[in-house]
Amino acid sequence: MITLELQKEYFEALLCKKTEYEGVFYVGVKTTGVFCRPTCPARKPKFENCEFFETAKDALLASFRPCLRCRPLSHPGQVSELVQRLVNAVEESPEKRWKDRDFRALSIDASTARRQFKKRFGMTFVEYARARRMGLAMKQIREGESVINAQLASGYESGSGFRDAFSRIMGMAPGLLSNGHVLKAAWLDTPLGPMVAIADEKGLYLLEFVQRRGLEREVERLRLKTKLAIIPGKIKPIHLIEKELDQYFKGALQEFKTPLVLLGSPFQKQVWDELKKIPFGETRSYLQIALSIHRPSAFRAVAQANGANQIAIVIPCHRVINANGDLGGYGGGIARKKWLLDHEKKK
Repeated sequence: MITLELQKEYFEALLCKKTEYEGVFYVGVKTTGVFCRPTCPARKPKFENCEFFETAKDALLASFRPCLRCRPLSHPGQVSELVQRLVNAVEESPEKRWKDRDFRALSIDASTARRQFKKRFGMTFVEYARARRMGLAMKQIREGESVINAQLASGYESGSGFRDAFSRIMGMAPGLLSNGHVLKAAWLDTPLGPMVAIADEKGLYLLEFVQRRGLEREVERLRLKTKLAIIPGKIKPIHLIEKELDQYFKGALQEFKTPLVLLGSPFQKQVWDELKKIPFGETRSYLQIALSIHRPSAFRAVAQANGANQIAIVIPCHRVINANGDLGGYGGGIARKKWLLDHEKKK
């Protein structure tokens, strides 16, 4: 996660077009839907309209398309004609699922395209096209499109195909793993909208609302941390959390028993453990959490750890509010946070 301080540093580098930041970050511009390199000559956006990414793939997965002026998918001063042709082809038909015949139609060798994309961007062309397609689909869902409309617009003919694609584009083929250990990802429907659950036999690694901005990057970071493929499917902890969520939303469950696998720093884990101690139906401020872990000056760090929580509802980061009583932020959206708090107060 890019901290607020680092975002401000990147924004200053963007305003000054500092060349030493080339390759360090990319910036997505919310008002135009494009992402740029730090030295882009285009008119600079306001800070609140910027979203910063460490890689081009992260920007693509967040639904931004490459800028035509600074060409962030090419090295500075070196634009590959083959790469640019393929990028342009994706933008003309972002919903397309590429086959060998599509490369032949452009008189491009598929293996050459794969090598060039892999060397420059750390992903193959097919992975790029999939990331772009899924990024657009996730954007549609966040903006209120129905799941079925987003699914069809993204080129997926079945609901299961669309839901599974989110995990599929993030992982690698299970056959490539020597030990066969994989994470399973499943789509869970809830009264507040769909959620994604990721787990193995040991426990639940992630539970997030599909509409959460940045979810794609969270899943990618999880894959990199665990060095495991993420494939569609359900496993015991996912079946368990699905049942428990159903009971929770019906008002019949206050404490979750699904085993969790927490990947974070010692400080983050300390904060998350404290969050689980907040009684059902009650709230705490960031300062109160900081005091409870004997770190009274670390309330900002507590807020960051709260935001880094990847297991929504079960680790109740929604129960943390500002000291003045305002709800504060929530990855799943303020409306959901209010709903969850109101729901728990009805106990």
